[in-house]
Amino acid sequence: MQLAEIREAFADAARGVVLPSGVGHLTCSGYTPDSVIAPHFFTGEYDLDFDKAMGRALDEVELTCRVLVGRSDDATAQRILDALLSGAGPASLKQAIEAARGAPGEPALGGLCDDFHIRRIQGYRWYEHQGTQYVGAELIIHIFGDGRS
Repeated sequence: MQLAEIREAFADAARGVVLPSGVGHLTCSGYTPDSVIAPHFFTGEYDLDFDKAMGRALDEVELTCRVLVGRSDDATAQRILDALLSGAGPASLKQAIEAARGAPGEPALGGLCDDFHIRRIQGYRWYEHQGTQYVGAELIIHIFGDGRS
């Protein structure tokens, strides 16, 4: 698996969300950016387990992604974040990202990995990024793929 390509593919998939009217659009990065234009989704750090099957046939990755929302109004920011973290709906990151899994039996992300799923949401709290406070949360994505590629 080529993690740089996978991270970019998740950012591309996240761009599919539709935020409520008047909010603007979600900006997305396949890397941890120096600064963000909120609301912003980005892929962050990951843990990689090699050799889960013989012959390098399977690696597993746990990728931490973050979504940050500006806090000009605390309640509004949290409503926007809640919409992004919901399990379904036009603003759902889960729904937008998991749409990139492909059809049953097909490799996910256009062949970049065998499969993935969003394991959990965690860390719903205030984040500081480059000196600015945001309300945000982490999405943990579990990824499976061939270690030989």
